[in-house]
Order: sequence, then C-alpha cells, then structure tokens
Amino acid sequence: MKKKYNLIFIAAALLVFTGCQSVSDSSSQNEPALKSEETIVETQTVKSEISYPLTIRAGYSTAPDDPRGIALESFQKTVEAQTDGNILIALYPSGELGSDSELIEQMITGNVDMTVSSAGNYALYATRVGISALPFLFENFESAWEFIDSPLMQELSSDLESYNMHVLTYFDNGFRCVTTSEKVGAVNSVEDMKGLNIRTPENQIVMETMSALSANPKSYPFAELKQALADGTFDAQENPIPVIYNNKLYEVQKYLSVTNHSYDAMPLTIRQDIWENLTPEYQEIISSAAKDAGAQNRTLVKQQTADFVKKLEDAGMEIVYPDLKPFQEATSGVKEMFSAVYGQDLLDYLENEIK
Repeated sequence: MKKKYNLIFIAAALLVFTGCQSVSDSSSQNEPALKSEETIVETQTVKSEISYPLTIRAGYSTAPDDPRGIALESFQKTVEAQTDGNILIALYPSGELGSDSELIEQMITGNVDMTVSSAGNYALYATRVGISALPFLFENFESAWEFIDSPLMQELSSDLESYNMHVLTYFDNGFRCVTTSEKVGAVNSVEDMKGLNIRTPENQIVMETMSALSANPKSYPFAELKQALADGTFDAQENPIPVIYNNKLYEVQKYLSVTNHSYDAMPLTIRQDIWENLTPEYQEIISSAAKDAGAQNRTLVKQQTADFVKKLEDAGMEIVYPDLKPFQEATSGVKEMFSAVYGQDLLDYLENEIK
C-alpha cells in the first residue's frame, strides 16, 4: 500500500456513500440485507456529569488470556496508575456482560462503557466501519495495519460517534480460518464447503463470504460456541488461529483449514458521552494507553498466529493448507455485492492502493 493517501480522492469517495444504510445480521444469497429505517436508531450523545473516582466497565467476549484480554489488562493498569486511581477500569471477560452484539448494544444505551469487538459487528450500525472484513483484502498483517491506521479508516471510524461510541484505537484479531469436526472432515477445497453448517459472528460480510462458498452460516454467541460445537449444533466455525487455541476450540474440532478468508480488525471503543466529558488530560492518558495496548495486542496476535499452529497440531488438530485461489474466485462477488453499501469508487480505490 502506498504510504501517502490521496486525501482529495478519499474525501470524494466518502461523499459517495455517506448516506448508506447499515447491514443486518441475516445472510442472503443475492444481496446484503440492510437494516430498515425502523431498526436504525442513531442515538444522541448523553451529556452526563462525571465524578471521580470513575469506574469504566469494559466487557469483551473472549477469555482473559486472549491477546485482547492481555492488552486490556495492560490498558487497565496504565490508566489507573496515570490517573492516580481517579479512573478505574473494571474488566469483564468471557461474555460476562453479554455477547459481542449485546455488548455493542449496551454501549449504545449506556449500560456498558467500553468494549472491543470485530469491526463487522460494529458495522451492523455504522456500515463503513466493517469494510476491512471484505474477503481476501490483505495478504499480511503489515498491509492490514497500514490500512486500519490510515486517515481513511479514521474518517470511517467517526461514524460510530452517532451511536455513542468513540474509537480509541484498533486491536487485531488476526485472519479468520475454518475449523471442522471429525464428522464432516477437513476443508481441502471450495467443494468441501458446500452445505457446511458453520457458526459465524453477526458479521454480514463474513456471513456472505461463507454463503458465497456454498456453506450455511448462522450467527451464535461466542461464549456459547464451544458447547454448541460439542453438542453438534454446528459442524464448523471460523475464527483466527489465536482465538481457536486460546479458547480451546481444538477440544471439539478436529481440522483447521488455513483459509485466511477475512481480516478481523477490532475497534476498541469507549462511550462517546463519557469521552466528551473527560478532561483533556484524562483523554490523553486513555488515548495513549489504548494505542500502547493496541500495539501489544497486534504483536501478540501476529506471534501467536505463527506459533500456535504447531500447538494446535500437538493438541490433536490436523492442519490443512488448501489452495486459496479457488476460494478467492468463489468469493470475488462479495465485494461487488457490497458496492451499493460502500460505493464502487471506494472499493476500487482500496483494491488499487492495497495492491
């Protein structure tokens, strides 16, 4: 990707799709389902008085030893130390406060103060934030990080402010891969995806990607996924390698197919009404601590992605490296499917810049 962005072009591209609707959480075979006007509710930022010490409740869906949990613990310690205990971060891992979608909903209503989740989950409200999840958009971590740190992505992130969420930084969840049970066997080709009963998050792009591969995607809370796989509710699921290992999904899945079909950027968000009422000093402390935590998270995810394949093999999983070209060809229409949402000019620009 080029180091310098053509800001004039970006501004023009953004204008093309500023008024686009949000994507719903149900998959279709033809075009992405969009939330109706009745279900899209932009919330007005609530002006609230802040008293100290202030406790910020931060919920997330994975275990504490997941890279996002480790990074959030570092964030917690930094913020509490640098504010002399005036701002306390209470961490709630493993879906204690709700699933990813429920945590985001509670951010909007003000019942949860912070969360970190896949960009595609936020895109249920602010559609443009989920653009980085398009299939096979990036070939490596570095190109993905350059994009999510770009001025363009910063502009897209501001869409969440209308829903009472301020993006502090972007964590990384890695590249999503497919795992399957012993019952259905390994995914070695696109043909093996046909009819596969697979769990996905409430991420419309991921669901449409699975549908393009002829699988049958269905969203399901991550905290309940392992049991659902053990019960046979799903034959398969897709997640990044660190998530698969750290949450011991290898205990209920036999095969890992390294498809890397979607990059999983994760906005770390704080309630907009809290953010706007913090002093500039505390905003700077939280912002700086978030960026440091994001850098730690990215380093961990990249390292674990490389290291955990061997650990998954040692745990009994069989690792498959299918030829990805047929997967890329089968999912090429997903970008076109979302052209009405993101704007064809922006999609063309992204493809040219990333290449």
